[in-house]
Amino acid sequence: MAKVRKKVPGKGAGAGVPGAQRSRLAPDRWLLGLAGAGVLLTAYLLFVHLSGGGALFCSEGAACDIVQESRWSNLFGLPITLWGLGLYVLIAIVAVTGRTAAVRWRRAATLSLLGVAVSLYLTVVGWVALEAFCGWCLASFALVTAIFAYCIARRPPQTPAAGWPRWLGTHAIVLLPMLALIGAAQAGWLSPPVDPRLEALAVHLKDSGAKYYGAFWCPNCQKQRRLFGRAADALPYVECSPNGRTGAIAFECASQGIDSYPTWVIRGQRHQGMLTPEELARLSRHNKWNAPVGQGDRKGAP
Repeated sequence: MAKVRKKVPGKGAGAGVPGAQRSRLAPDRWLLGLAGAGVLLTAYLLFVHLSGGGALFCSEGAACDIVQESRWSNLFGLPITLWGLGLYVLIAIVAVTGRTAAVRWRRAATLSLLGVAVSLYLTVVGWVALEAFCGWCLASFALVTAIFAYCIARRPPQTPAAGWPRWLGTHAIVLLPMLALIGAAQAGWLSPPVDPRLEALAVHLKDSGAKYYGAFWCPNCQKQRRLFGRAADALPYVECSPNGRTGAIAFECASQGIDSYPTWVIRGQRHQGMLTPEELARLSRHNKWNAPVGQGDRKGAP
C-alpha cells in the first residue's frame, strides 16, 4: 500500500540513537490525494451550511437543497458535513503515518468502510424518505467508495490477518448498531421528552380548528416540526404530497389553494412560512402560553 523509506546509518539527527535506523513508511500519495479531495469537498459544503448560502448547482427547492436542509443533514446537533470532514482528515492523517503497511491498511480500510456505510445509509434515506438525491452528497459517496476500493486493491500481503469473513463480521458488529443509533437520533427517538407547553399549544391549535399544510420533502416543514420536538405529532398537520414529491397534490390542499409550504390557517387567516411557537400562541390566542409552568393545568386556572 505504501513504499518503505529507509534511513541511512550515520546521517540525520537520530544517528547513533538506538532504534534510529528503523524503516518508516513513506506517505501514501494516492490515499492522501483522495482524502484531500474529500477534505476540500466537505469543507466547502460546511462553509455553505454555516454561511446560510446555497451550494453551486443547488438552487432553492432543488433535490440537493431538499436533502441538505432536511433533518438527515444533521447528527447529534452537528452538520453531517462536519462529521464527513473529520473522517477525511483522519484518513489523510493515516496516509502519512503508521509504523507498518499492515497497520496503515487496517486503519484506512476501517475508516473508509465506515464512510461507505454511513454514505450509503444517507443516500437510501434521501431516496426513500425525500425522493431526492444530492449531487454533492453523491460526490462524497463516490470519493469515500474510491478510497475503500483503493485500500482493497492495494492491501499488503496476508491482510486482513484473520481472514475476510472475520474482518467483515467484526466490523459489522460495530457498524450495524452504529447505523441504528444514527437512524434513531435522526428520527428524533433520542430527543428530550415532550415539552408540556409545546404539547398544550399543539392541542390548542388542533382544538381551535387551525390547519398546518405541509409536505414531507419541504425543508421548512421539517424545521417547523423540530421547533415542537416530540409534541409535533399533536399538530393539526395536513400532508399535501401523499402521492410523492412529483405526484398530484392532495385534494384538501388543492381546494384551499395551498401553493407553498408550510402554510398555516389560523382563525380564518392564512400565514405562509414557518412560525415560532410564540407566534402561533399569539395568533391562535392561546392565553396559557405565558402562564408559569403548571399553572395552566390546575383546575380553576383562568
